Amino acid sequence: MVPRHMQAIGIAGTGRLAQALGRLLVEAGEPVAAIAGRNQERTRAAAAFVGARAATFSELPALASRLLVVVSDDALEQVAATLAAAGMRDGVALHTSGARGPEALKPLAEAGVCCGALHPLQTIPSPEAGVKALRGIAFGVTAEGAAAAWAEHIVRVAGGWMLRIPAEMRATYHAAGVMASNFVTALVDGAAMLMRMAGIAESDALRALAPLLKTAVETTLALGPVAALTGPIQRGDRDTVALHWAATAAAPPTVRQLYKAGSLHLIELAQRRGLAPEMAQQLRRIYQRG
Repeated sequence: MVPRHMQAIGIAGTGRLAQALGRLLVEAGEPVAAIAGRNQERTRAAAAFVGARAATFSELPALASRLLVVVSDDALEQVAATLAAAGMRDGVALHTSGARGPEALKPLAEAGVCCGALHPLQTIPSPEAGVKALRGIAFGVTAEGAAAAWAEHIVRVAGGWMLRIPAEMRATYHAAGVMASNFVTALVDGAAMLMRMAGIAESDALRALAPLLKTAVETTLALGPVAALTGPIQRGDRDTVALHWAATAAAPPTVRQLYKAGSLHLIELAQRRGLAPEMAQQLRRIYQRG
């Protein structure tokens, strides 16, 4: 009998994460046999990048007993049903959705496959950059038995560490990841818009904001949000806070709403740092104006 860690691996999906994860495993000497997708041209390109055979979803169960299902959340159950209908009756399957638990692979579980969820807490801008970006990161894992053992093995191969997430809390966990990643992009875009309103070109705005952003993130991660907080809200500078809020009146509505939501949370954060409740209430009233 072939040891489980040497059993062939198949990847269902051909996107950036599927390719990056497949290539990382291949570079680590893992037996990735095939990668499958719906579009033949994309599947062939993904297979060439990973260094594996191109296949269809229906062919995967005959090629591998350990499957990574790396498709969009909306496609998970359909792909799982296709794999089950193609004859997968045992082995292990992990999907990489952050918000869904093992239940997303229900058709495979009902067929006898041990299922789990393994989510890399990272943004993958391209397959090439993703291979490096996946190393040394946290992975959100929800799995038991053989699925948990394989998930732990993949995390070790990536030099990462594991966060055990209860199935019912995966959406909350993933929302936190979205906030720490996608929301940063939205904040930078909003700040650049305000800079453009001040007559500064976007390229110059991004260049000027970069050191501020990097220092703010580094300091927050090093000290924690409460200790790292600076600025007019933390100081209780009502006049400056009011001036800023008035200045955003001409900004796009979504930018102004973003600014208000961020400011209200900053007030809460400032209170944890010692801002007097009376001052906090005065600052909140500013955002009740127009």
